[in-house]
Amino acid sequence: MKNTPTDPKPGTLYLVGTPIGNLEDMTFRAVRILQAVDAIAAEDTRHTGRLLQHFQIQTPQVSYYEHNQKSRIPDMVRRLQQGQAIALVTDAGMPGISDPGYELVKVCVEEGIPVVPIPGPTAAISALVVSGLPSDRFVFEGFLPNNSPARRRERLEELKAESRTLVFYEAPHRLRQTLEDIASVFGGDRAIVLAREITKLHEEVWRGTVAEEIVHYSQREPAGEFTLVVAGAELSQPILSEDALIAELQDLLKQGLSRSQASRQLAQQTSLPRRQIYQLALSISALAE
Repeated sequence: MKNTPTDPKPGTLYLVGTPIGNLEDMTFRAVRILQAVDAIAAEDTRHTGRLLQHFQIQTPQVSYYEHNQKSRIPDMVRRLQQGQAIALVTDAGMPGISDPGYELVKVCVEEGIPVVPIPGPTAAISALVVSGLPSDRFVFEGFLPNNSPARRRERLEELKAESRTLVFYEAPHRLRQTLEDIASVFGGDRAIVLAREITKLHEEVWRGTVAEEIVHYSQREPAGEFTLVVAGAELSQPILSEDALIAELQDLLKQGLSRSQASRQLAQQTSLPRRQIYQLALSISALAE
């Protein structure tokens, strides 16, 4: 029997996209590859097991997730080098998006192991295209840092002046705090779209401002996985070169303002992150010394 274009090739890693909710989004090619590879590396074998059972796929699974990736990668690389074909799947969507798939792909590329994508749905792109916000240029940020409120705010400060549409993922129990943080840094009037349970029975897309979203979810308990699509910053302020920023800082410092005060004032005038301007202020002081 001759190989067809969908037959897996020996020693190849396949990144197989799986449904993010609706099983009808599974592609014929994805089913074919999962049926024919030697093994399926799954984020949650129980979750993927239900998907495989639905499509009558009997390929054996091996677990691959954030906490076992370091020990699992060498074994999978060895199996690939021995000629096995392996499919990598995540619980939902494309592997490598907000999951440890990247680490395995990186090692395979370094080792010269072929990596082939089997495209499937992703929540980020699905939410972006229905948002009504500009989709020609966008930035995918995934999950904001969740182990430190300061780091979350710091990351948002870095994105404050980003003019492209921003896409985030968020868990329901952190949604309210994330909206508060976005309002604090970006302003409550920034346009935002929240998409939850995309492709599922209770799919919902809510459009408004960040302030309106905060009110909306103060009156109901967030449920389901969320994708946040946030409008980029308006380029209403002049974009200054680094030399121009330094000159402005020097003028403010000569007026008696502290580095912190000067940085805050210039950040408000330019919509640039205060932290970025403060670093410039420190460099000015270092040169003066």
